[in-house]
This record gives sequence, structure tokens and C-alpha cells, in this order.
Amino acid sequence: MAVSGSISDQKVELQRKIKLLEGERTACYERTEAITRKQKEFIRQLRQENKNLRKQLAETKAEVNETLNERVLFKRKCINALKHTNEIYQCRFNQLKMEYQRLKSESSSGKVFSDARTWKKMDDAMKLRALENDLEKTQFKCMEAKNIMITYLKFKNHLHEESLTYKGQLDCLEAEILKQREEMNRLQITNNDQQLSKEATKDELQKREELLYKDCKERARIIASYRKKVKECKAQAEKVNIRDQITLPEKPGGEAQHIITGMEEEDLKKISTFEEAFRRISETTGVTDIQEILECFNSQEETHQHLVKLKEENEKVLLQLKEEKELLSQQFEEMKYSRQAKHSSDQQALQESEQHLQTQQQKCDAAKERLDWLLKTLRTAQAGVEHLANKLQHISLSEDTVPEVHPDSDHFVLELMAQCEKKLLSLHKELQGKDVPGILKELEKNKLYIRSEEKLSEYITGAKPPVDQAHDPLHDKNETDEDEAKVITREALKLQSQLITDSNSKRKTKMKMLKKKGKL
Repeated sequence: MAVSGSISDQKVELQRKIKLLEGERTACYERTEAITRKQKEFIRQLRQENKNLRKQLAETKAEVNETLNERVLFKRKCINALKHTNEIYQCRFNQLKMEYQRLKSESSSGKVFSDARTWKKMDDAMKLRALENDLEKTQFKCMEAKNIMITYLKFKNHLHEESLTYKGQLDCLEAEILKQREEMNRLQITNNDQQLSKEATKDELQKREELLYKDCKERARIIASYRKKVKECKAQAEKVNIRDQITLPEKPGGEAQHIITGMEEEDLKKISTFEEAFRRISETTGVTDIQEILECFNSQEETHQHLVKLKEENEKVLLQLKEEKELLSQQFEEMKYSRQAKHSSDQQALQESEQHLQTQQQKCDAAKERLDWLLKTLRTAQAGVEHLANKLQHISLSEDTVPEVHPDSDHFVLELMAQCEKKLLSLHKELQGKDVPGILKELEKNKLYIRSEEKLSEYITGAKPPVDQAHDPLHDKNETDEDEAKVITREALKLQSQLITDSNSKRKTKMKMLKKKGKL
């Protein structure tokens, strides 16, 4: 009986351990599943972000490269066209300069020119001035194109630097993805191990449940047989007691006859039944003592009560575990919904951030366009100020009022404007005591003279050569008078030479300024 009690205790202990192992395994499995789901979601988000970044980078890089290539090609075409035009003007200018030097040497040697050549010389000088103006415009456009090209090169370098940082960010993301993949593989291996242990535990539990069921069934069968034997033993014992009472010392015949006749038939049947049961028990177990049989049945009853008590305790523990399971499942659902809500809120925040980024990007683009327009306007104003400064270069200022400023600094234009203002003020002071209307009239006369020269040159180039006449002294005299009238005067020659020297000095100063800027 003690062996059966120890077996039942071991079974109960094994059931308890199996339940604890099952609970631990379930908790570990749920934790692993939660971590795996979390890692999978995080990996999916990282993959999506990586994919979007790659796509955005490819689109941006392609668009920027295409735009920059188009702009660079366009600017190169413009620069080549300007260079070609500049070379043509330079060649023409050199030819005219050589012609001018030749004409100047001929005029200094005292050679007398014909009227046609004189007017041609004046026409060439006017064309030279026009070509100088065109050359100045071309140089200004070339400088502006160079500035624009420098700006686009800076923009290209900036985009190249950003592409380098994008590559580093992509490498970091790829390393993070590889790390997450390794973590996922490790968790997958752990999950597989847990699954294998779960299957093994299930098999072991099923085997133990089958053994426990067989033991319980065998125990119930044994208990039923014991109960049957106990009943038979009790009946046999009662029958023996009745026999003992009957075998007491004989009393008078009338009294014994009264006892025998007083027994009922049912009691006799019970006695016979008990005797038969006791006989069978004694034959089966080999025990003839009724007290031992009673002690055995009492111990079986105690064992039964103990098993019932353990059953009730196990049912209570099972109910408690079920409640804990329901509570944990409820907490899991709450956590699941809270995570979903958090994910949706994070998604909404991400969308809002993307919208804010787009608005800021639009503002940045507008600011860049505004900055480009302002830079273009500033360059135009700077070129105009430099042109005005070149026009006023013949007016000198005192050394104290001329500050030394670097040409590439931002204050260079302001200093040029201040110098131009001072030069204009000094020019205004110089002209205060003079006859300004007379000077203006003289300038108008010079303009009219130049215009008349242009008209005369057109007339002379379109006129026919004179017909030969008779060589008489009167005709020769008239012809010499007309030639003297058509010969250029000394003052007109001085004015023309002054204009040519001014234009040459302007060209030299501009070339020097360009060389200085190129060196800087």
C-alpha cells in the first residue's frame, strides 16, 4: 500500500512539474514569438525605408546629372560662341589698328591724302569705335557666363558631396539590415529549438498521460475488486458471529428452539453470503485474519481520500492557471492593440513630417530661386558700376579717399560706387564755374560734325569719279581750292586722335583688370 501511495505522489509531482514546464515553455514561446514579430516588423520598415531612399537617390541623381549636363553643354556652347565672336572682333580690331597705324605714319610723314581716303579713314575710326563697344559688350557677357559657370560648378560639387554622404548612410542602413538579419536568424534558430523542445515535451506528456490513465484504470479495477472482497468478508464475518452465538452453551430445549425459529430467513441469507465472501477472500489473498483485511481496506480508503484531495488541489491549480492564462491573453490583446495604435500614430506622424519636409523643400527651392535672381541682379549692378568706374577713370582722387579693397570682396562694389559718387561730385564742382550750356553746345556741334562726316562719307562712297577736264590754270586753281576745303582741319584731327587714344587706354585698363581677376 505504501508503494502505491509513493507512486501516486510521484505521479502528482510529475504532473505538477510537467505543468510548470508547459507554462514556462508557453511563456518562452510567446516571448520569442513577440520578439520575432517585432524584429520582422522592424526589418520590414527598414527595407521599405532603404528601398524608398534608394529610389529617391536614383531619381534625384539622374535628374541632377541630366540637368547639370544640359546646362553645362548650353553654357559651353554660349562660351564657344562668345569666344568665336570675340576672336573675330579681335582680328578685325587688329586689322583696323594696323590700318590706323599705317595711316597715322603716312599722315605724320606729311603725305597728302585724297578726299576719298580721308573719309574712309574717318569711317574706319567710327567702325573701330563701334567694334570697341561690341567688344566691351562681348567681354561683359563672357564674364557673366564665367560667373554662371562657376556657380553651377559649385552646385555640382555640393551635389557630389551630398551623394557621398548618401552612400555612407546607405552603407549604415545595409549594415543595420545585416545585423537585424543575423538577429532574426538567431531568433529563428531559438524558435526552432523551442519548437523541437515543445514537440518533445508534448510527446513525453502524452506518454505520461497514457501511463497515468492506465495506472488510474488499473487502480480503479483493483479498488473495485477490493471493495467487493470487503463486502464478502463483512458478510462472512457476520455469518461467523451468528454461528458463534448459535454455538453458545445449550439452554433448555424450548429456549433454543425459540431462538432458531426467531431468526428470519433474510438474516440467514446474509450470513450465508458473508460466509461465502470471506471464504473467497481467504482463498484469494491467503489471509484468514479479519483484522488484517479491515486494516487493508482502511488504508485503501485513506489512499482514496488522499487522491481525492490531490484531485481537488489540482483542479484549483488548473483553475488558477486558466485564470492566469486568460489574464495574460487579455494583456497580450491590450498590448497588441496599443502597439497597433502606436504604429498608426507613428505612421501619421511620419506622414506629417514628410509633408512638413516637402513644404520646407518648396520654401528652400523658392529661396534658392530668389537668391539666384538676387545674385544675377547683383552681378548686373556690379558690371554697371564697373563700367561707370571705367568711364570715370580719367578723373583722379586724392590718395586718402581711395581705399584699397580686394576685388573679390563684397564691399568692392560699394567702394566703387562711393568712388564714382566722389568723382561725379568733383566733376560737378569743376563744372560749376564754367559755361555748361556752351560746353553742351560744343558737344552737340561735335556730334553734328560727326554725323555730317558720316553722311559725306556715304555720299563720297556712292558718288562717281570726276571727269577729266582741260588743263588750264583757272581750272587747276579752282581744284586746289576745293581740295584745301575738303582736307581735314587740325582741330578735327586732334579730336579724332584724342578719341582713339581714349579708346585704346580704356581697352588696356580693361585688359589689365581682367588679368588681375584671372590671377586672383
